[in-house]
Amino acid sequence: MSRRPWHQLPPGLAPLLRDRLPELTTEMVQAIRREVRGYRQPLGSAVAQDLAEAVRLAATQFTELVEEPDGPQQHYVPRFRRLGRLEYLNGRGTDGLQAAYRIGARVACRRYVDVARQAAFSGEIAVPLSEAVLTHIHALAEESVTGFEEARAGAADEVLRARRLLAARLLERHRDPLAEPLPDLARRAAWPLPDRVRCAVLPASADVSAVDEEVLRVSRGGELHLVVPGDGLLSTLQGSDAAVGPSVALDEAWVSLHCARLGRSLGRLRTEEHLADLHLLHGAPIGALLHDQVLDPLRALPPGKAERLTDTLEALLDSGGRTAPEVAAALGIHPQTARNRLRQLAALYGEKLADPAFRFDAQLALRTRSVRRSVLP
Repeated sequence: MSRRPWHQLPPGLAPLLRDRLPELTTEMVQAIRREVRGYRQPLGSAVAQDLAEAVRLAATQFTELVEEPDGPQQHYVPRFRRLGRLEYLNGRGTDGLQAAYRIGARVACRRYVDVARQAAFSGEIAVPLSEAVLTHIHALAEESVTGFEEARAGAADEVLRARRLLAARLLERHRDPLAEPLPDLARRAAWPLPDRVRCAVLPASADVSAVDEEVLRVSRGGELHLVVPGDGLLSTLQGSDAAVGPSVALDEAWVSLHCARLGRSLGRLRTEEHLADLHLLHGAPIGALLHDQVLDPLRALPPGKAERLTDTLEALLDSGGRTAPEVAAALGIHPQTARNRLRQLAALYGEKLADPAFRFDAQLALRTRSVRRSVLP
C-alpha cells in the first residue's frame, strides 16, 4: 500500500478523527446495511458483528496512518483476509464485500473532510484526504479478496481429498463399519450419491483431462481408478486404453471395478460385452479341472483324434437339433464324417450326452477352453 497520500495530511488530524470514530463508524455501518442486502442481518447476528468490527478496524487503521504514515501495518493484513474467508465460508461471493468497501469509502471521504473543515484545516486537504481513503479501501479490498481465494483454494483441496477418500471407500468390497458414513463423506466431497455407478481402469499416468469433474478418481497400485455416477463415461474414453466396467448399483461399485481390472488384463476393454468370458476366465483354474473331467473319456485317444472329437462334442452341444448335418455345417466337414464322429462320442460317453447336467458342465468347460485360447498365447 502506497503511503504517499498520508504524507500530505497533517498528523494533527489523527486525534480529531479518533475522537469521532464511534459516530463515523456507526454511520458507515448504517449505510452499508441499508445499501447491501447481504448485510441486512439483525444487529446481534454474527454477520452484523463482523461488519461492525471490520469498519472499526478500517477506520482505526486509517487514523493510525494519518498519525504515522510509515508505521507498521502488517498486523492488520490477517484480519482483513479473514473477512474474505468468512464471505466464502458463508456461501457468499466478493461482490457484497466490494460494495461494502465502496460505500464505506464514500461515507468516509465525506465525513473525514467535514471533520477537517470543522477543525479549520485548509480546504485543499480534501484532495489528498480523499485519495488516502480510496488508496486505503483499495488495499483492504485486495487483502479480503486474497483471503476469499485462499479459503476457496483450501476448500477445493479439502473437496479433492474427500473425493479421493470417497472413491476408495466406494471401491472397497468389505467396508469398515466404524468408518465415516458414506452420506457424510459424500457431503464433504460435494458429490451426491447416485443410485448407479460405472468404474474404469487406466494406467496411473493416463491423461484424464477430458473426463468430467464429477468423476471420482483415485490412484492405486500403478492404476488410475475412476468412479462415474450414472451410466456415462464410455463416450469420453472412446479410443483410449481404458477398461470400463458395467453399470452397477452403488453398493456394488467394487464389482464394476473388478470387471474393469479383469477386462484390462485380458484385453476386453468394454466389459459389458464380455461378462461371460470374464466370468469363465476369472475361474479358469476351476474351468481347467472341469475341462479335464469332461474330456476324460478322450484321454486315451491319439492327440489328433481327441482334438477332432472335442471339436465335434462342442459343435454337438452348440447345435439345436443335435443332428449330423448341423454338426457337419458347424465344423465344415461332410455329414457322413460327422455321423462317424458322433457314433464314436456316443460310444465313449453313452447316456451322458443326453444328461442336462453333463451337457451344462461340458458346455462350460469347452467355452472356457475356447475363451482361454483366444486370450492366451
